[in-house]
Amino acid sequence: MSWHDFYRRQSAIQAVLDHATAHPSDELALEAVPQASEVFATTGELLRALHYKWTQLLTGRIGIALADADADPRVDRVQAVTTAWRRTAAGNPDLRAVLDRHAGAPALRPALEREQRMLALASGLAEHSEPDEEISRVGAAFLSLMRGTPKHTERSTCALRLRKLIPSS
Repeated sequence: MSWHDFYRRQSAIQAVLDHATAHPSDELALEAVPQASEVFATTGELLRALHYKWTQLLTGRIGIALADADADPRVDRVQAVTTAWRRTAAGNPDLRAVLDRHAGAPALRPALEREQRMLALASGLAEHSEPDEEISRVGAAFLSLMRGTPKHTERSTCALRLRKLIPSS
C-alpha cells in the first residue's frame, strides 16, 4: 500500500465516521459515502478497517496502562485495562457506536474474538496456555462487565476494601 492509498483509506474512514455521526440511525452502506465506496470493496472490508483503527487506539492505551501498572504494584491490572478501554471508547464515541451497531456482523467475528482475547490476557484474567475459546469467553465476559458496570467516582484504596470486610451491626 502506498502512502497515497493509506491516506485515501484514512480519509474514507473519517468520512464514514462523520456520516455515522450525522445520520446515527442509518445503516452502514458504502453507497452513502462515495469516498468509502472508492476505497473499500465491501461493507465487511470497511468494518474490518474500522475495527483495526479501534484496535490500534485501544492497544496503545492498554500498553501505557500496563506499563504504569507494572511500575506501581498498587495498580490493579483489571482496573488499568478497564480504564484504558473506557477512555478509548469515550475518546472515540462515533467509532465505538458504529462497531457496537455492527457487532453481530460475520466480518467482525474474528476481530472481536481477538479483542476479547487481548483484554483477557492483558488484564491477567486468562493465561496464554489456556485454549483460545476459553480466553475469548473470559474476554467476552470481562468486556460485558466493563460495559455494564458504572465508572467508580472514587478510587478504591486498600483501606476502603478492608472496611468492606468489617461486619456491621
